[in-house]
Amino acid sequence: MAAMAALPRGPLSPPGGGAADAAGPEGTEGLFVLLGAGFAAASHPMLYVKLLVQVGHEPLPPTIGRNVLGRKVLYLPGFFTYARHIVEVDGKRGLFRGLTPRLISSTLSTITRGSVKKAFPLEDMEHVSNKDDVNTSLRKVVRETSHEMMMQCVSRLVSHPLHVISMRCMVQFVGREVKYSGVFSAIGRIFKEEGILGFFVGLVPHILGDVIFLWCCNLLAHFINTYAVDDNFSQASVIRSYTKFVMGIAVSMLTYPFLLVGDLMAVNNCGLRAGLPPYAPVFASWIHCWRYLSAQGQLFRGSSLLFRRAPMAASFPID
Repeated sequence: MAAMAALPRGPLSPPGGGAADAAGPEGTEGLFVLLGAGFAAASHPMLYVKLLVQVGHEPLPPTIGRNVLGRKVLYLPGFFTYARHIVEVDGKRGLFRGLTPRLISSTLSTITRGSVKKAFPLEDMEHVSNKDDVNTSLRKVVRETSHEMMMQCVSRLVSHPLHVISMRCMVQFVGREVKYSGVFSAIGRIFKEEGILGFFVGLVPHILGDVIFLWCCNLLAHFINTYAVDDNFSQASVIRSYTKFVMGIAVSMLTYPFLLVGDLMAVNNCGLRAGLPPYAPVFASWIHCWRYLSAQGQLFRGSSLLFRRAPMAASFPID
């Protein structure tokens, strides 16, 4: 489902700002940090299951169901069935494996966005107005999207090391490892085994996905609001307010492969079973990973967690 594919994506807000930019009056930033942490904690079980699906871990056999045409098809376990299996193995607390580094990552991302916005305040920029002509409004959208892109890239760069640690903590479920048992010990282990670059594996596809997502979402919303929504329509303002949200859901599906590749690179060849054959070969680069998934027809693996059709030609490691 599109909404699920967009969960880990950066804040979806208008180019001119919004709550996600975490830059309001003094004290407001703390509120956004708490809200971000709360959302991260509430959505963590879903992200956890999605990551295990992304790496190809299928501990439960598919079941026979029927599609909308009444034909029998094989369905892989959905989110609730998968989550129930995790609870049976690790208990309810097992659904929150890797939550601590994710909360730190979310906090760092929010604080960084706020700091960047304060250093380059939006008040210095002109916002899009309905009174602008086509060229002027497009110029403003480009400038504001560039500003949003800068904030997103910097926040992704700062928070990515903790994202890597969170991903590795979670995929330890596959091989029942305890290699990454804490944030500080994980930092020391990654630095010792992989050096400083080990904290940034998978960063490039994540940033590319963020950049493409922002530009496509903002430009599509702008063109639709400019050319498709008639000002004479009584609900034009209401439609325009929802355009970017709808575009965000659609574009998130198109950029999902970047998210998938970035997450797989974060755990690939790190000494954990989920990052080694038979789940995946050792990838030389994120492009190698992309080509491998494309050849397997798996570039959208994990994008849906409710109705998961079993690929006819694929085989899954069954524990």
